[in-house]
Amino acid sequence: MAGLNQVQRQTGVALWRQIADRIRDAISAGAYDETGMVPPETILALQFGVNRHTVRSALAALAQEGIVRAVQGRGTLIERKERLNFPITRRTRFTAGIGAQAREMRGLLLDHAEERADADVARWLRLKSGTAVIRLETLRLADKRPVSCATTWFPADRFAGIDEVYRKTESITKAFAELGLPDYVRATTEITAAHADSHDIGTLELTPGAILLIAKAMNTDLDGVPVQYSISRFAADRVQFTIEH
Repeated sequence: MAGLNQVQRQTGVALWRQIADRIRDAISAGAYDETGMVPPETILALQFGVNRHTVRSALAALAQEGIVRAVQGRGTLIERKERLNFPITRRTRFTAGIGAQAREMRGLLLDHAEERADADVARWLRLKSGTAVIRLETLRLADKRPVSCATTWFPADRFAGIDEVYRKTESITKAFAELGLPDYVRATTEITAAHADSHDIGTLELTPGAILLIAKAMNTDLDGVPVQYSISRFAADRVQFTIEH
């Protein structure tokens, strides 16, 4: 079956993690839609060239993510959870983007600090290195389920107090409005994928080996002046991106 082949040993990535990734990708691609079940452990062990214990560890990780569920006497059932569709547009907004797909959305402030912009942050915000910026660490939830976490920087001289305004409003857009910026636009988005690190695994309630979609983005005011640089990490099994023009 396409996507299910023998795993690579001596790569530094645990075999069970590689298998979990392959099964997750196969489920996303609809490989098991006909039965709604993951193949038996014995079949998967043969396909991947590993023992059943390794396959069992991979399935256990996917079960913790809520992707599959073991049913006694039947096997491993695929849980049908549709991904949230998150559009990336000229005016990307989390709440508006998720829209009617969730009944309740929250934005939690996990941490904040005023610091000096390093070379990367300064480049994105078009500031001199060492300029004061405000960093927010935030978590977005849809129907109480963690969807994304983000590290975001703002020019401190323009957005002093944005941490407290965000804590109150749970919205970057509303925080901007209260601080005198009624509108802003997305200038740049870079999307990559990676395994979640230990911090994001805990914050997003994932299991080791889970995949993140990582969006680096810069927003500007209507005059083209950068107002926000963010690195947002989305749980790949919960969100899909749609690029709209």
